[in-house]
Amino acid sequence: MVMNPYHVFKIVPLSVLQMLARFVAWIILRLPNASIVRTVRINISLIAHTLSEGQKQVLIKDIIYHQCLTSIESIKTWAMPPKWSIAQIRDVHDKDILLEGLANPNGMLAIVPHLGTWEMMNAWLNQFGAPTIMYKPVKGKMANEFVLQGRARLNATLVPTDGSGVKAVFKTLKQGGFSIVLPDHVPKPSGGVIVPFFGIKTLTSTLASKLASKTKCALVGLSCIRRDDGRGFDIYCHKLDDPALYDRNTETATYALNLAMQHMIEVNYSHYMWGYRRFKHIPLLGNPYTADEKTLAHFIHNHTQNQTTHGDSNASHNSEYDL
Repeated sequence: MVMNPYHVFKIVPLSVLQMLARFVAWIILRLPNASIVRTVRINISLIAHTLSEGQKQVLIKDIIYHQCLTSIESIKTWAMPPKWSIAQIRDVHDKDILLEGLANPNGMLAIVPHLGTWEMMNAWLNQFGAPTIMYKPVKGKMANEFVLQGRARLNATLVPTDGSGVKAVFKTLKQGGFSIVLPDHVPKPSGGVIVPFFGIKTLTSTLASKLASKTKCALVGLSCIRRDDGRGFDIYCHKLDDPALYDRNTETATYALNLAMQHMIEVNYSHYMWGYRRFKHIPLLGNPYTADEKTLAHFIHNHTQNQTTHGDSNASHNSEYDL
């Protein structure tokens, strides 16, 4: 029987893996044409046009470092038993918001953007019950087996990312249970609407909004952020109670959810996975990641002018980067 090479992550200490991740990030940052660097640069150009070139470079560097760390920490999490991940959590901010959401008779939907080390938080969250979670197989047989083994150690029930999975999540919420959703995935066009995210109109998943509208479940935003002192991770709980989140109009509810996620991300801006091609479907532009430089620059210029003229109701703000 061939041993899964990913199991080596069980042996190597987290501190050593983090050192390795920083070294990988250092190499990536010296490859300006690397796919991840290009994706991050395009995303930042789209949403943070008020930054100077120097500020953008600092932000891109921070993002690459955090994304490399998150990737290797997630692999370590899958390799270890849940109690290991739980032991990495130091402080939980506003935990009462989570407990109130879990007590809601209409169930609770945890809104978890690609922010921080969410896989580690997954183990911690599973202490509070047996959530139903949608799972999409990862590429590669060994990688998928490794991730599934990690997830199987949790209390969660894994369901496919299709109609049957949606029904299972819906049933769980109706029974007062809870589920976890990452609503900033790029959906298929049939499963999304075009609404702003950080001021850029783009295809956005409607799943979480539709579940909230139909079940009136509690919505709680969660993130797991690496501490600045290097000693573990903190969890942040956000109460998402804007009535617009439950609006029967899908565009209204989905846009409200994007705004809620934006506010969560702005607190820890560089911990968000900006290496993800979130803006693949933009009206008038199409896919910015395949657009030529001139077309992309023209779109950003026009977008900037429109926001300046009409006022930017979606402008993000972060004191560290003056966004």
